[in-house]
Amino acid sequence: MEFKLDLSDIADEQVRERIIGPLKQFNEQQAGPGGYRPLVITVKNEADEVVGGLWGATSYGWLFTQLLVVPEAARGKGLGKKILAMAEREAIARGCHSAWLDTFEFQAKGFYQQLGYTVFGELPDYPRGFSRFFLKKSLV
Repeated sequence: MEFKLDLSDIADEQVRERIIGPLKQFNEQQAGPGGYRPLVITVKNEADEVVGGLWGATSYGWLFTQLLVVPEAARGKGLGKKILAMAEREAIARGCHSAWLDTFEFQAKGFYQQLGYTVFGELPDYPRGFSRFFLKKSLV
């Protein structure tokens, strides 16, 4: 069988689903069903517009926080802590035992550490001159 390779910079969700399908099937054959469920918390302004929030998922007993954005006007006032605590409570309700996320050196590493997250990995020079940190936390 011959295969053709196509390179693109278009993030087509249907293409993603076709790529991830066989990987998900293999993973489930090896480790069982992951129970993947999105977990989204939105922060809205007075006009009911989304201005921040948390984008993540639960799977295999872990909460993964992909994005956490606190509106600039609300930073340092406890909103980020409240959002993350809400996500962690929901993750526990879904049967999760732990959480993980990543952040850049110039973002919120200290914030996450204050909330009990510990560094388990570092990717130096991403972006150049900075590091990207991977953090985890036990939820139980």
